[in-house]
Amino acid sequence: MGRGKIVIERIENTTNRQVTFSKRRGGLMKKARELSILCDADLALIVFSSTGRLYDYSSSSGMNAIIDRYHAAKEENCGVLNPTSEAKLWQREVTTLRQQVHNAQHINRQLLGDELAGSTVRDLQFLQNQLEMSSHSEQLLAEEIQELNQKVYYIFFLLFFLLILMLWLLVLK
Repeated sequence: MGRGKIVIERIENTTNRQVTFSKRRGGLMKKARELSILCDADLALIVFSSTGRLYDYSSSSGMNAIIDRYHAAKEENCGVLNPTSEAKLWQREVTTLRQQVHNAQHINRQLLGDELAGSTVRDLQFLQNQLEMSSHSEQLLAEEIQELNQKVYYIFFLLFFLLILMLWLLVLK
């Protein structure tokens, strides 16, 4: 037979509340210890009782080391960076962008027919697809330009017609 469900709300009786806190704190500490051991996780647990008493648990690396790691990770994730962290972040960004530029230049040279000697069949098929998409895009742009030129010609024709109509009306007055 299973345990009955309890309603999660504040326990009004202080003695019952303290007993429940003590039992659940012990269970929480046990789970933290198990998680740390089973998963090789760095773990820090800090609990203050309603009377203000401190209970804590930390895995083998120690509470201070884990709290320092927490602050470093929080700074990195929240954007509140100290100058050293910010410099490292920008260095990684620069490295990433340089690699992207290098890759784009390499692909561009391959699309122009250079540096194809070490290419595999798959690479050549990729380049062929890129060229076909580029050719198709170029064709679509050419058609769109032609369509816009026709619209411009039509607008000029209408303006010319309106100009002649206005001149004719002026002559009739």
